[in-house]
Amino acid sequence: MLPGDLDGLRRPALALSLPGKGEEEDGLLTTDDIIGLKLDADWIVLSACNTGADGGNGGDAVSGLGRAFFYAGARALLVSNWPVHSGATKDLMVTLFRRHAESGGARAEALRHAMETLIAEGVYKDDTGNVVFAYAHPLFWAPFTLVGDGGGARLVN
Repeated sequence: MLPGDLDGLRRPALALSLPGKGEEEDGLLTTDDIIGLKLDADWIVLSACNTGADGGNGGDAVSGLGRAFFYAGARALLVSNWPVHSGATKDLMVTLFRRHAESGGARAEALRHAMETLIAEGVYKDDTGNVVFAYAHPLFWAPFTLVGDGGGARLVN
């Protein structure tokens, strides 16, 4: 969520659950919460809408949310730069992680492969199984950006 998406939200946050009963239980993981984490993460994936958006400040490569994860210890971040289609995003992420797990190669290469697969094969079907539209348009795959270390460790025997 970007500042202004909720009344009183002044910094980016992830909505993780419904608000709890106490004032401390707002259901949000804020940038302040994230900065307080001690991560040793090769890769953080924020595949929901606008996770890379800068909130209108302009010029930033990644949002305050992304910067918070880097500060907390992430080496790479996958973010979306505008609202995303849930079905296309699910297909893209499944293909991305499958490719990365099978190849053991670079994250950037796995993302490129997943995008190409979505372009070539991705479709949205209605309840009867008829194809309604294809995911070939950049609207469905182009919002995703890999920031940071796009490589991947290779296992050596």
